[in-house]
Amino acid sequence: MEQELALIRAMQRGDQEAFAKVLAAYEKQVYNLCLRMTANHEDAADLTQEAFIKVWRGVGNYKFESSFSTWIYRLTSNVCIDFLRSKKRRPTISLTQEEEQDGAAELEVPDAAPLPEEQLLQREHQREIAAAMAQLDEEFRMILTLRVLDDLSYEQIAEVMDLKVGTVKSRLARARTKLKNILTKDGNNSLDKTSKLSEYRGRGERQGDMR
Repeated sequence: MEQELALIRAMQRGDQEAFAKVLAAYEKQVYNLCLRMTANHEDAADLTQEAFIKVWRGVGNYKFESSFSTWIYRLTSNVCIDFLRSKKRRPTISLTQEEEQDGAAELEVPDAAPLPEEQLLQREHQREIAAAMAQLDEEFRMILTLRVLDDLSYEQIAEVMDLKVGTVKSRLARARTKLKNILTKDGNNSLDKTSKLSEYRGRGERQGDMR
């Protein structure tokens, strides 16, 4: 903790070596969030770069009122939402690639962190769920991503998205319902095979900093 605070203060003084260390520490998390929001490796790489540019340029405004990881998530969240809004299109879902002889082969996600909802993201349902997520409004997609895939508490999501905790719970419930309706409408049977999907991580809050 003290080491991170020292790095932040060094960054605020314009220390590029400190920035390089912070980038190395958080690049995987930022990239994974961008990838889950866009389902596109190139877009995720571009947005990761944009997010860290904002970190470097904005670190002077960091007031140490929230955890640094939450502050970085907030910047990344805004970058992703702005990108999706500007496109005004549904992103292409390409979590697998078709090969002429071998059928579907899973694409490699560079240094992807293990997802906490493994039952939800079983290989045979990954494409269907990703496609359904892509049909959600940006805010709903983000709140589900933060809660289900990144395992953030309600309080952490509230900080990242600048919302009240009650609003987070309400919006999360609406997002779960919308996702369930999309899957049901599309005739997807993932709901029957993954019981946790209908709840979509509807358990109690978790405390502690993001990791």
